[in-house]
Amino acid sequence: MGEWLLIAFDSTQQALRAEMLLEYADIEIDLCPTPKGVTAGCALSIQFPAEDHAEVQRIIETEQVEIRGIYFKKESEYVRMEQ
Repeated sequence: MGEWLLIAFDSTQQALRAEMLLEYADIEIDLCPTPKGVTAGCALSIQFPAEDHAEVQRIIETEQVEIRGIYFKKESEYVRMEQ
């Protein structure tokens, strides 16, 4: 398994909307609890393969999904990527 990225959200509604959009686009995702080190207003996050980052970013921007940020795991902590 390659590297995975994580999307954090401010609302459950946006997390579930993103889940639906990404599944529709045939992107492999995993709905998971938001890690403790990530500050977000929602307990749900979505993990996806790093190689799909450009497509995920495009869908989020096109569909105006409100996200807290996209994070990558560096050692044992999550670091927010520049938007």
